[in-house]
Order: sequence, then C-alpha cells, then structure tokens
Amino acid sequence: MHALANSLKKAEKDLLREAEPKRMASLDEDGLIELHKRIRRARNKFAGSYRRQGSAKVGKKGGRGLAKEKNSRNAGRAEVFEDALARVSAQLAVVAAASAEQLKADRLAATNPPGDWPGEQGAGEAGGDLKAASKVTDRTPKGPGRGKRNASSRAEGARLAKRDNR
Repeated sequence: MHALANSLKKAEKDLLREAEPKRMASLDEDGLIELHKRIRRARNKFAGSYRRQGSAKVGKKGGRGLAKEKNSRNAGRAEVFEDALARVSAQLAVVAAASAEQLKADRLAATNPPGDWPGEQGAGEAGGDLKAASKVTDRTPKGPGRGKRNASSRAEGARLAKRDNR
C-alpha cells in the first residue's frame, strides 16, 4: 500500500485492502461493480476536498503553488484511491468480457440446438430431407423498391443494347 495510506481511517484502509488483486479474484461481476462504486465515491470525496481546500487557500497564500504545499495530503489520498480504482476497473473489464462471452455462447446454444443444420447428425431420417434443405431459394429482397430496381436494370440493359447496335 502507498505511504499515504497510513493517514487513512480504518474503513478507508479496509476499502483499499479489498482492491488488492488476491481479494478481487474471488469477487464476481456484481461484487466488483459494488467495489468500484465505493472506491470511486472515496476517490471523488478526496479529490473534491483537495480542490475545495486548494482553491480556498489560493487567496491566503498568494498562489496555487504555495497553496498546493499545504494541501498535498488530500491530493495523495485521492491518488491512492485513483490507483485502486484503476485496478478494480481493469479486473471488472476482464470479468465483464468473460461474462459477455459466456452469455453469447449460451444464447447461441439456445437458438441453434444440435441437429438443425443439414448434414449434421439427426438432421433427417432419410436422405430426402437433405435435398429439400439444400435447395436454393430466392433470396432477393422483397419490398416496394424491388420492382423499380428491376425496371431500372432492364432499362439500362436496353439502353446499352441500343447503343451497341449503332
């Protein structure tokens, strides 16, 4: 843990300990989201305190540089929680990606049960189903613009034929 972590309260130290990689490894996605929220809240608390106290001291000290010296502890605390937040965010990204892949695989498995594709085992009792399944159907888009596109293509062909016959 960072040296400035010694100036934290017990609850804040415990929160930082929860962000250690060994402890985060046992958390699921929901647990990591909750930890992320709590660490972000603590980081925002110290960052806001740093900004407020720093801006209040600028007038008294005569400049931002002089005011920063007296406010370095809050900046350090905010930095400690920023590092912890980065660790939790990275772990959350890994777990969320794995969860998304698992969900995708589950959905695909649910929509494509085995035996639905031609040529797979159990696709049909006799070979007649394979012939029917492999028959090519008209896959051109259907809709109100289809007739217009077909007419346009025929007209273009007619124009080209007329020009070629000259």
